[in-house]
Amino acid sequence: MSEKKGRVFSGARPTGRQHLGNYFGAIQNYVGLQKDYDCIYCIVDVHALTTMETTLNIRDNTLEMALDWLAAGMDPEQSIIFAQSHVPQHVELHTYLSMVTPLGKLSELPNFKEKVKMHPKNVNYGLLGYPVLMSADILLYKTNVVPVGVDQQSHLEFARELVRSFNYRYQTDVLVEPQMKLTKFPKILGTDGVSKMSKSLNNHIEMGAPPEETTKTVMKMKTDPQRLRLSDPGDPDVCNVFTLHKIFSDASDVERIDKECRKAEIGCVACKRLLAENINQYFAPFREKRAALADRPDDVWEILNDGAKRARVIADQTMVEVREAIGLAPFKG
Repeated sequence: MSEKKGRVFSGARPTGRQHLGNYFGAIQNYVGLQKDYDCIYCIVDVHALTTMETTLNIRDNTLEMALDWLAAGMDPEQSIIFAQSHVPQHVELHTYLSMVTPLGKLSELPNFKEKVKMHPKNVNYGLLGYPVLMSADILLYKTNVVPVGVDQQSHLEFARELVRSFNYRYQTDVLVEPQMKLTKFPKILGTDGVSKMSKSLNNHIEMGAPPEETTKTVMKMKTDPQRLRLSDPGDPDVCNVFTLHKIFSDASDVERIDKECRKAEIGCVACKRLLAENINQYFAPFREKRAALADRPDDVWEILNDGAKRARVIADQTMVEVREAIGLAPFKG
């Protein structure tokens, strides 16, 4: 890849088709970073195993996520895009890093406590060691910059601590401390108007859904709870439909809806119908590109395979240096 400002790494668990929250919270940022950085983007399917009780859909979900990423503008010519399980060096580095990881530190990380509450019957070693594997993902590529939201700062600082511990233990400088690129991820509320958009809560709007499905979903969205009748004035400031209008509708429509809602001159049905039209229009080019890619799944798998090959070149070199720093016996295969 061409020399730019530095190397970016980021990954996401394969949850299948992506929704509006995924797009504005991460994917849009991934696309934008390609202009200034050498980017490595990973579908972290091994991470997904920590909370999955069945893997029946993991392969399909990996393909669906890749389709959304590619259709949204993540470019395999500019970036390396691959599946984590295709580069076994991630797991190898994870093992070595685990030797310099204090057990107490892992159990105190906020994300682990949250996951235990969410999956009380599936608290496994992999879940506890999740941050170590995440650190391996980043450090394997000597990443300079990691885009994170505020809620992920503790995990990146953990990765930086592991670099210091490893380098000190083995008297080396082979691992590089990544820098945070704090990104303000907009919080996209779900169709319930209360919780963050999420598949698990079934309050999401898929980027790639057919127009009629998008319209059906939008028409079920919760609006101002105090507006019970068409003649009741509304308050756009507490209505998530209006919040999404600010993203998908032009300024003149937003201004008009704001005024007309407060005067009960526009009903919620009409307001939601316009939002659905604008969402469908916004994602029309994406959906067209996605459909074309979906017709050629072998091409998509080849993109991931090629990405893995390119990732392995970097990973292999890092692991040679890591093994040498540790003092392991050399291997010439």
